[in-house]
Amino acid sequence: MARAPLLQLTDISLTFGGDPVFDDLSLAVQTGDRVALVGRNGSGKSTLMKVMAGLVEADRGIRAVPPATSVGYMEQDPDFSGFASLGDWAAQNLELGEEYKLSVVAEGLKFDPDRDPATASGGERRRAALAKLMAEAPELMLLDEPTNHLDIEAIAWLEAELKQTRAAFVLISHDRAFLKALTRATLWIDRGAVRRQETGFEGFEAWRDKTWEDEDMARHKLDRKIKSEARWAVEGISARRKRNQGRVRALQELRAERAGQIRRQGTAAMALGEGPTSGKKVVEAFGLRKEYAGKRIVDNFDLTVMRGDRIAFVGPNGVGKTTLIKMLLGEVEPDEGRIKHGTNLEIAVFDQARARLDPEATLWDSLTNDPLMAVSGSSDQVMVRGTPKHVVGYLKEFLFDEGQARAPVKSLSGGEKARLLLARIMAQTSNVLVLDEPTNDLDIETLDLLQDLLGEYDGTVLLVSHDRDFLDRVASTTIAMEGDGRATLYAGGWSDYRSQRKNAAAPVNHAPAPRGSAPAPSAPSAPKPKAEAPKPSLSFTEKHRLEELPGVIERLTREIAKLEELLADPELFTREPVKFRKATEAMAERQSALDAAETEWLELEEKAGA
Repeated sequence: MARAPLLQLTDISLTFGGDPVFDDLSLAVQTGDRVALVGRNGSGKSTLMKVMAGLVEADRGIRAVPPATSVGYMEQDPDFSGFASLGDWAAQNLELGEEYKLSVVAEGLKFDPDRDPATASGGERRRAALAKLMAEAPELMLLDEPTNHLDIEAIAWLEAELKQTRAAFVLISHDRAFLKALTRATLWIDRGAVRRQETGFEGFEAWRDKTWEDEDMARHKLDRKIKSEARWAVEGISARRKRNQGRVRALQELRAERAGQIRRQGTAAMALGEGPTSGKKVVEAFGLRKEYAGKRIVDNFDLTVMRGDRIAFVGPNGVGKTTLIKMLLGEVEPDEGRIKHGTNLEIAVFDQARARLDPEATLWDSLTNDPLMAVSGSSDQVMVRGTPKHVVGYLKEFLFDEGQARAPVKSLSGGEKARLLLARIMAQTSNVLVLDEPTNDLDIETLDLLQDLLGEYDGTVLLVSHDRDFLDRVASTTIAMEGDGRATLYAGGWSDYRSQRKNAAAPVNHAPAPRGSAPAPSAPSAPKPKAEAPKPSLSFTEKHRLEELPGVIERLTREIAKLEELLADPELFTREPVKFRKATEAMAERQSALDAAETEWLELEEKAGA
């Protein structure tokens, strides 16, 4: 006999005073499920998880959990009132004699149970919430961004624990490597609907892209059918009015169906404004030594940062990664050694604590009151890379709607705060970009876009992150800070560092690898011969044609749109039959030209890629 699901949601509908977050949503979580819950920032992932936990009551529908089934939720903002320590709070539901479970978890998560909640940081409080859940070990665990504020070692411990657990879990995370390693099914929230696929996150992006491709194809077919029916209506309805009212009603239904389709949210219109070219040497550090609160950060550390380097700083929380970056920027003085900066440096900083955001300020004020964005004499314009823009228009580029412009920063989700900070940074020009934990809370699509922007950025990037996949995609050099002043350079990203650390007998020279270079697996310091440049596969004429085709396609698309607008007039055929005929012929001609241009572009792109 099949067991009942651990959790069943049936016909759930939920609104928060506006458009529905979910409507007629149903899903089930079975024994042993390991589910990735994915979706855009703001799509309702955390809200859905709170409905699953019973913390948010739906407007309509049923949440069912079998008797005696334990469901645990990682609290986002725990209330520690009445508890002397984080450990006392985390152990409140453990049976007498089970306190050892919390000790084991605390060691793995690097969580101090004796910490007074009044002095605990936001990261420590979140680790306490995760430790409480892991120690209690319910039959179903609901984990919302559990890797935030964990260092890579703690993430590895948590990953190993979740791999061997017999409990089911639903997991929200931005960490691709974590999701790929752990999940066997995927719940995807998209425009208020939830889809499920019985494969883990590794197959998600291919599934998502195929779903969107099918959706676009269906929409295209529907648009063509509407145009065809509309043309029939213009040309023939007067002669067959009585016999064809059903077909007219069908056309109206098609238009209603098209109007009812919900467009996908676009990606944020992010761009990095590059400042003047910096000097070839951006930062030179000689013999740096620093101790902080009795802890050695670096000892006799040398480093040369060249223009265009992408340097990642990795290591346990508290080892001093941010302090080392601040020393390199001149914000913190070393105890010994010296720093030399290159010329023409323009530095933009994304800080992990979001300290540059006032939680009480509105989004509008956060931008207009920023000295680097303020436009003299204007309260509704911001300066974006030298060009004034209306503040609401700029916020929309980062996927905020007009209603959020006057909302306080504290009302935003973690991902929205990250996007707001990116909006402030990307309004500046820079040639040195400092990113301290930029990936926390960002959705997969925004992470992909940020990665692409960093790949095209001509400046220098200093990066702190615990996201192993992001490090592999972005970093050309990794500085591993392992405690007690040890800071060693390795070529490549996280996987390259781990491989070299395991196989190499000696550390590499303190000189970052050139941007885009590949690490040598067993002798990282040995220079590698430059790869021979690939021979161009296009002739000069073909290359020129490939460059001009996007403009041709855009022009033809605009002309077709104007003709469609003209032919949409139902009276045009009877009022100006000659004009109608010429417009119809022009439409067919331009559509044929557009098809040919798109085919030519695809062929040239394939040839260039080959």
